[in-house]
Amino acid sequence: MNDGLNGITGVITGGGKSSRFGSDKALALLEGRPLLHHVAHSLDGCGLRLLVAPPGKYALGGWQPVPDTRPGEGPLAGLEAALGVSLHLRGAGWVAFTGVDLPRLTPDFWLTLAAARTPHALSVQPLDAEGRPQPLAALYHTAVLPHITALLDAGERRLRAAALAERVVTVLGIAPGVLRNVNTPADLLNLQTKQQ
Repeated sequence: MNDGLNGITGVITGGGKSSRFGSDKALALLEGRPLLHHVAHSLDGCGLRLLVAPPGKYALGGWQPVPDTRPGEGPLAGLEAALGVSLHLRGAGWVAFTGVDLPRLTPDFWLTLAAARTPHALSVQPLDAEGRPQPLAALYHTAVLPHITALLDAGERRLRAAALAERVVTVLGIAPGVLRNVNTPADLLNLQTKQQ
């Protein structure tokens, strides 16, 4: 286990509809393993690991299932559920939050984000190749939970709104392939082709 991530709660949100993919994206195979397992491997070093998904949908050893408290309302709602459980089980602290569609994430990626935390930050987000923050592969502090709940209650669903910009630390220099997103079967095929 990587002690550098032990104090962070790892979270994967797997409750999406996979509408663009056409079938359950979490179970799509890449190099003989489901995308969900690739993502989970990147967070193996976390002391607590939470999987936000409908009850009984996935079996993932070492991961605690967490029901989505606002089903169908997207990753911001999944983050709210995970932050609440992490706060209850571990107290105030950091959560590494991602979806099932980023199979090239690595433990080193999360360690890089962890090293960039500051006392003022409520989120640490990598910048992609175009310089845009990526909120679906990011760290969030449990202190952001009341803000997220207020956003959701007001009808906001964008994960990008989870933390105020002035409380977000961004990280440059992430290898481009690490943030490759799988939204469609073509994306998956392209990812497999680039590895050959």
